[in-house]
Amino acid sequence: MLMRAAVLTRFHAPMEIREVEIADPGPGEVRVRIKASGVCGSDLKAIDGKSPVVSRLPFILGHESAGVVESVGTGVTTVKPGDHVIIAMNGPCGRCRQCGAGRFHLCSGPARLPTIMGGLPRITLDGQETRRFIGIGSFAEYAVVNEPMCVKITKDAPFAAMCLLACGVVTGVGAVTNVARVPPGATVLVVGCGGVGLNVIQGAVLAGATTIVAADVADHKLELAELFGATHTLLATLATDLPKQVGELVKGGVDYAFDATGVPGVLAQAFAATQPGGTTVMVGSPPQGHPVELDTGLLFASRRLMGTQGGDAAPHRDLPMLVAQYLRGRLDLDGLISERLPLDRINDAVTHVRQGTVARTVITF
Repeated sequence: MLMRAAVLTRFHAPMEIREVEIADPGPGEVRVRIKASGVCGSDLKAIDGKSPVVSRLPFILGHESAGVVESVGTGVTTVKPGDHVIIAMNGPCGRCRQCGAGRFHLCSGPARLPTIMGGLPRITLDGQETRRFIGIGSFAEYAVVNEPMCVKITKDAPFAAMCLLACGVVTGVGAVTNVARVPPGATVLVVGCGGVGLNVIQGAVLAGATTIVAADVADHKLELAELFGATHTLLATLATDLPKQVGELVKGGVDYAFDATGVPGVLAQAFAATQPGGTTVMVGSPPQGHPVELDTGLLFASRRLMGTQGGDAAPHRDLPMLVAQYLRGRLDLDGLISERLPLDRINDAVTHVRQGTVARTVITF
């Protein structure tokens, strides 16, 4: 079947809207008509040639998505044509050692690595195999994905909001609830108030944190942070003394700190802003191979440093819970959407994300 897609044919260049051919779903696969896809920082890294999973072009980016099941392959039992679904970033096999231990986000099943690296060849452009970002490629009218990646949702939930749950929201909220496990009454620092950081703030609110300090380099992002639940805001750069700023608000430092920036140097400052026994979670991903310099003396006071991958989410557990929180009015997804643009304006969307003028841009179909 032919469809339109935004195709990355050269690094550091705009994507091209092209007509490509997408295969019918094979055994255990589902073809989804994409209705909405968020533009994520991970997509920008791929465009810049900095993504470890995008090395060979052409490539179709996009992964934060939701849509309608169009057709299914043999053996598919959990969804059927017409179902509304969120496409999860991972589809755990449920059988490997990691899945057996409940670490579904670290699934090491035999199909996991090929999926991360672009999935099976399901799309061709002028006869040439075209890979898809983590086996999805949602900057296109359709996507063929593995059945476990499809999380069925209620039909009264809007696609533009639902697509955000697949990456930015589950990563931010999951960092709080699954990774740090912030208890009620805790004090929290969130550094970086973009699309993911705002959801760390929302996660802290859901967890019952009493003090939520938001830090960013931009005033307008701090204004958004307050709308999403921050109790205090700090205008901070690498040149400022973040631990000192935080200490003036929370004596001794916060219980939990989250670095959502991925900027080298920020993680160490966030770590130093926690109190003895505190926990710091690296949510944003810095460049691969970049060392993190920490004051080792801080570690002797039982401070912990943790990482996370997608909020350590189990898609079929966490995504329905987040949908329910949204429908109950406890999770603000609509406020995250700064703009909705058609596929033809995908490169404008990328520009806006780079400029930092949006919380989230959603491509709608």
